Amino acid sequence: MSVTPFCSYISRVKGLTYSFRMETLKKRGHSLHRKITSMSVHLPIEKPMLGVIFDLDGTLINTYDVVRDVLKTCLFKFGKQWDGREADKVLGKAPFEAAEAVVEDYELPCTTEEFISRITPMFSDQWSNIKPLPGANRLIKHLKIHGIPMALASNSPRMSIESKISYQQGQFFRKLKIFHYRIIDRNFLMKCAYAGWKDSFSSIIGGNEVSAAKPSPDIFLEAANRLKLEPSNCLVIEDSLPGVAAGKAAGMKVIAVPYLPKQCHLYTSADEVINSLLDLRPEKWGLSPFQDWIEGTLPLEPWHIRGSVVKGFGRGSKMLGIPTANLSTEGHTTLLSEHPSGVYFGWAGLPARGVYKMVMSIGWNPYFNNKEKTIEPWLLHEFDEDFYGKELHLVIVGYIRPEMNFPSLEKLIEKIHGDRRIAEKALELPLYLKCKDDPYLKGQLLGDPGRVVKEDPRADPYDTLKTCTGPHGRSWILCHSRGRARLSLPAQPRPTVISGSTLHQ
Repeated sequence: MSVTPFCSYISRVKGLTYSFRMETLKKRGHSLHRKITSMSVHLPIEKPMLGVIFDLDGTLINTYDVVRDVLKTCLFKFGKQWDGREADKVLGKAPFEAAEAVVEDYELPCTTEEFISRITPMFSDQWSNIKPLPGANRLIKHLKIHGIPMALASNSPRMSIESKISYQQGQFFRKLKIFHYRIIDRNFLMKCAYAGWKDSFSSIIGGNEVSAAKPSPDIFLEAANRLKLEPSNCLVIEDSLPGVAAGKAAGMKVIAVPYLPKQCHLYTSADEVINSLLDLRPEKWGLSPFQDWIEGTLPLEPWHIRGSVVKGFGRGSKMLGIPTANLSTEGHTTLLSEHPSGVYFGWAGLPARGVYKMVMSIGWNPYFNNKEKTIEPWLLHEFDEDFYGKELHLVIVGYIRPEMNFPSLEKLIEKIHGDRRIAEKALELPLYLKCKDDPYLKGQLLGDPGRVVKEDPRADPYDTLKTCTGPHGRSWILCHSRGRARLSLPAQPRPTVISGSTLHQ
């Protein structure tokens, strides 16, 4: 295929991105290589996906922590203790099947119906505490902006689904990032800006609306029917084995995002298995790619963690030549469950010593097959002495890659040093460099008396270009940074945090 027809083909297919290397064009003497500076290779897929169907629990929202806490409390009243071993019998199942499994496994002196009547109010009280899983807001926003129809298909009852997602209303469209080569209708942007999860999905289907729950394909076939798409044009994103089986039985492509750790090997029927939604690459499925990766890193809303430096497994300096400052995981159970395993980077503060660049792994380290999830920061600085027992404060600002296994120790070491180079270079960017001044790194804890945050720490470091007036006289701020543009909502008072209280300036 010649270059000109190929480019013409690209322009005719909305939402698809096919790219090629400029070296090839240069060898052919084509002038186009002078106009396009950076394009990666992605071969056309057999059939592009035209719609996306999501599971909810464990895929988009972190319901496992709520399930764990409710079952712990309820079983305690029966003199039993939830140990998590039956999690695979609960997650992804219809509510009645999950309750039935718990009643049978723990030999509870009640019927399944009675057990459901006990736990249902307890769950309802907890839905407001559910957090979206990392990458969920980003992915939904991306698909919404690019006009990809989406559906929610969960084994939970419809009423329960709507209750859960109602607490995600309006959280992620407050800041819209659009790009200088995209032209999007202003009215569409207005709708997106005030939309929440419920408004983002073209259809929501509960398990009580179909004849059979997952692993039956009924719910996904119904979702495709409501989206007015052929099943083969639908991409399913699931976390559970029953969900993956249902998607494949429906004749759809399925991406598995296993919620339980160390379970990837069980998802052999999925078309792709990823560590978290942060790792999803839409262009693999004929969808518009994300444009928010910078210098090999994905910017995150900064999050904080601190702990005492403890002795690790003795392999950092001895085996790898990489002196990691392992943090104690005590008290970090919830935080570790909220953030997927992978390689992150940011800033590390040692009170009375200084602030240093840092790259960090969180997870089980597949090469060594850790039994527990660990936090292993590598401070990118040469120290004269160890600092075991000292308290280390970390501000994590970005993501590099998921955890992975390696065929040899040499390949592992090579990859870790590659992560170091990426982190060192990225942390010089203003986007990340500004976080070096976070008072948390110098020993002040979040909410400490005397700490004043003059600027919303969640705000993006974009430079304002101009202010324009939108519909109904509302003021919109068009911002720009590193070739990107942002259309933000009307400016609101930014919070000042003093002694843990939130005030408005």
